[in-house]
Amino acid sequence: MKNVKTAFAAIVIPVALIISVLIYMYVLGNPANFQGNNPAGEPIKDGVGSYLGTIYKGGVIVPILITMLLVVITFTIERFLTIGASKGKGSVDVFVNNIRALLSNGDYQGVVAECDRQKGSVANVVKAGIGMYRQMEQDKELDKERKILAIQKELEEATTLELPMLSKNLTIISTIASIATLMGLLGTVIGMIRAFKALAQAGAPDAIALSTGISEALINTALGILTSTIAIIFYNYFTSKIDALTYGIDEAGYSIVQNFAAKNKQN
Repeated sequence: MKNVKTAFAAIVIPVALIISVLIYMYVLGNPANFQGNNPAGEPIKDGVGSYLGTIYKGGVIVPILITMLLVVITFTIERFLTIGASKGKGSVDVFVNNIRALLSNGDYQGVVAECDRQKGSVANVVKAGIGMYRQMEQDKELDKERKILAIQKELEEATTLELPMLSKNLTIISTIASIATLMGLLGTVIGMIRAFKALAQAGAPDAIALSTGISEALINTALGILTSTIAIIFYNYFTSKIDALTYGIDEAGYSIVQNFAAKNKQN
């Protein structure tokens, strides 16, 4: 499964680039979107084609920005599915409270059954921790402190295995959030250069070149801001979800360790 997810991440960007170029050439650049069916001319005045033609006039930066937008959308969907699965079938807070109640009653089989029902990252860590808990209860050689350390180590190792899968691909989203606006700004600068070049023509300015330059500037700015905004929103959303899961893991692990310490203190 890990290899599949790695391969998925590796092919998303080139596939998104190919799709973006095709969209730019054959959807946005469809001759029907332009007056006289000529993509070198002005977009038509009315209908959806007028907007598509205007976006096409944004120039060569447009497919790059569309690629970034598609990558953000793709990894957003992927993160929704992955983090949703890591959360498990029910509320993490309810699960942790159930684990505490079962531990206080000494129902370790019930803890395992609850983990099997819940599934997800928190349940996996708890299941690993309770396995070591029961193992340490049967160990007659180690002292209490070393047993607690063994349980904590098992919880930490299980957490280390789970957390990287939660944050995987978020770096791509955060990177796009940073550079999408800059790419849009680059397109804006290129467009403004063309616009001023048209104004610098001797005699009457080249109206078509002027409008094309302005369109290129504004379209790239809009696409860059849109892509960056979406990336920032979902990056922060996923970060908060991961923080909540991490807190649930820590809380459940703490409950296991404290229960073991309290029980052995009584003994």
